Amino acid sequence: MFRTTVTIDGMMCGMCESHVNDAVRKQINIRKVTSSHKKGTTVIISDDRITPEQISKALDDTGYKVTDVECVPYEKKGLFFL
Repeated sequence: MFRTTVTIDGMMCGMCESHVNDAVRKQINIRKVTSSHKKGTTVIISDDRITPEQISKALDDTGYKVTDVECVPYEKKGLFFL
């Protein structure tokens, strides 16, 4: 699994977060997406690596500008028992 952090310019409110999340869900096969207009980021959890081109394509028609994309391996946090 991968965690992709996207820095986005133009998100101003909760509705902006919803628009970005919906656009990503429609264009890319993902497990989870969470956006924060305060931080200016969107975090995507996916099975496959997501490219900057995929993100840009998904958000092209939304009016938001992608300024940075970072994709790193992700391990789901779980409970540990001793």
